[in-house]
Amino acid sequence: MATQRTGDGFADNVGRIYGIFSVGFVAFIILLAILEQVGIPVAWIGYLFLIFSLVIYGGFGLLARTMQISDYYVVSRRVPAFYNGMATAGAWIGTTGYIALAGSLYVNGYDALSYILGMTGGFVLIAVFIAPFLRKFGAYTIPEFIGHRFGGQAMRFASLIVVILCSVLLLAAQMRGAGLVLQYFLGVNYEVAVTAGLVFILLGTLLGGMRAVTWAQVAQYIVLVLAFMFPVIIISTIETGIPLPQLMYGQIMQATETLEQSIVQNGLATADNISHFSQPFSKMSQWNFFATVISLMVGTASMPFLLMRSLTTSSVHEARKSNGWALVFVILVFFTAPAYAVFVRFDIYQTIVGFQINDLPDWVFAWGTGGYVKICGVAASSAEAISAACLAAGTDIVRLGDFSLSPDILVLAASDIAGLPYVITALVGVGALAAALAAANGLVVAISAALSQDFFHRMIDRKAPTARRLVVARSITLATILVAAFAAITLPADILKMVIWSFTLAASGFFPILILGIWWNRCNGFGALAGMVAGIGIAGLYIYGQHNFGWSWLGLDSGAIAIISVPIGFLAAIGISLVTPAPPRNVEDLVEAIRLPRGRAYMDVDREKRRAAELQR
Repeated sequence: MATQRTGDGFADNVGRIYGIFSVGFVAFIILLAILEQVGIPVAWIGYLFLIFSLVIYGGFGLLARTMQISDYYVVSRRVPAFYNGMATAGAWIGTTGYIALAGSLYVNGYDALSYILGMTGGFVLIAVFIAPFLRKFGAYTIPEFIGHRFGGQAMRFASLIVVILCSVLLLAAQMRGAGLVLQYFLGVNYEVAVTAGLVFILLGTLLGGMRAVTWAQVAQYIVLVLAFMFPVIIISTIETGIPLPQLMYGQIMQATETLEQSIVQNGLATADNISHFSQPFSKMSQWNFFATVISLMVGTASMPFLLMRSLTTSSVHEARKSNGWALVFVILVFFTAPAYAVFVRFDIYQTIVGFQINDLPDWVFAWGTGGYVKICGVAASSAEAISAACLAAGTDIVRLGDFSLSPDILVLAASDIAGLPYVITALVGVGALAAALAAANGLVVAISAALSQDFFHRMIDRKAPTARRLVVARSITLATILVAAFAAITLPADILKMVIWSFTLAASGFFPILILGIWWNRCNGFGALAGMVAGIGIAGLYIYGQHNFGWSWLGLDSGAIAIISVPIGFLAAIGISLVTPAPPRNVEDLVEAIRLPRGRAYMDVDREKRRAAELQR
C-alpha cells in the first residue's frame, strides 16, 4: 500500500520493508518444516523460532532508538493509518484474542461471544466519539489531555492512578501469556519463563519508546495473524475438506453436538458435562451477557494504550481511518477464534472420551506434565500417574467429566491435538509470543509515558532537558516491567479474568470523563474528579469483594460491573459540575476547537508558544 511522504526513512519505505519481512517469514517456516522432515530435533525448531523473535523484535528496538521526545511518545505523528491500524490490532489482540478468547469459547460456548461483541464494538466507540478529538487536541498521553481539559494537578494525578491500575493488570496478563509460551519452548518453570519474557519486552521498548513499539507491533501482527490462521486452516481442510474454518466450524459444531448426545447415552457424561456450544445463556444469564458486552465496549474505548495509538497519526482524518483498519485486522483473528474452540472439542471427543488410559495420545502427557491437562483430578504427566486416580474413582476409561484442559493453552495445544507436525505447534507458539509482546510493549510505553510526561515533567521538573526526560522514561519502563512480572507470577487469576478486570477499571475511571470532557463544555474539574473517584471506587470494591468474598450485585460478574459504575460516574460528574462554577471561557473554547476536524492540534500550537516564550527569555 502506498504511503505518504513523512520524512522518516523507515516510514517512507514501510511497505517494501514489511513485504520483504512477510515473504522472509513464510520462507523461514517452510525451511523449518523441511528441516523437521529430514530429522532435525524438534527442540531446535522451537529454539530457532525464539531466536528469530529475539533478533527481529530486538532489531526493531535498536533501529528505532531515538533521542527525540515526540518520537519516543508519538512517533512524531508520522505513522500511516493502514500500518497504525495494524499496530493497534496487534496490541489489542494480545494474549486476550490469541489465547484466552478461544479458551473461553471452548469452556462457555455461545455465551463467550459476549467478549467478541464487546471488544470489537469498542472500536466503534473509539472511532466515532473519542480518538479523532484526542488527536485534534494533540496530547502525548491521556492524563495530559485530562490535566489540560479539567485543570489542576489533582485531575492529572488521579488519571495517572487509573492508567497504572488498568495498564499494569493488563500487562501482567500479557506477561502471563508470554510466560506460558516460553515455559513450553524453554522447558523451564513458569517463574523463569516470565523472567525470560522481560528480555523480549525490554528490547522492544527501552531505547525507542513508541517509535520502536509501533514498527515492532506491525511485524508482530503479521507474525501472529499468519501463526493463528495457518494451523486452523489446515485443521479445517483435514476435517471438512474446505480451508475456510470461519465458515466450516458450524458443520463441525453440529457433529460435536451429535457426539455429545452419544456420549451421554453411553454413560460417559452427564448433561452438566457437555458443552452446550450453541445454546444461548447456558453459562451466563441474559442480563449478564448484555452487561458484559456493554462493559467491554466502554472498557475497550477507555484503554489508554489503545487511545495513545490514535495520537501517532498525522491528522484527525488519519486517526479515523486508523481505527477502521484496526477493526478489520482484529476481526480477522476474533472471528477465527470460535473455530479453534469447536475443532479442539471435536477432536477431544474423538480421541479422549471413552478411551482406555493406555490408549491416550502422546499430547495428553506432553501438556499434562505442566499441569495443563488433568484426568481424574491429577496432572496427566504419565499413564501411571493417572491410572491410580481413575481406578480409585471406579473407572479405567476416561469419561468427559474426568478430563480437563486449561483454556489458556487451547490454541497452543491445538496443533498437537490435531496431530500436525511440531513446526506448526512452534509456529502457534511464536505467534502467541508476538501477540503478548505487541500488547505488552504498548502497555509499557503507555505507563512510562504517563509517568515521565505527566508526573515527572509536569509535576516535578518542568524544566528538565530532553536527555533527562528520556532517562526517566526508560527507568520507569524498566520498573514497570518488573512490577508487571511480579504481578504475573503472584496474581491468582487466569489471563481472561485479569484482562476483564483491567477493562472494567479503565471504563469506570475514564469513559465518563472522556465523553463529558469532549462533548459537554460545562463539565468542570470538580465534576470530573467526582466521576472518576465514584466509578473507579465502585468497580474496584466490587472486583475485590467478588474475588475474595463472592459478592454478587444484581447477579453481575466482576467483568460486567461497569454497567453500574460507568452510569454512576456520569451522574456524579454531571451533578457536581452543575452545582460548582463553570469552567473558564478559554476551556470552553478549547472544547469547541477540538470538535472541529480542521486546523492544527491545540497542544502543537501551545508547545510552539511556550518554546517561543523561552527563547525570548
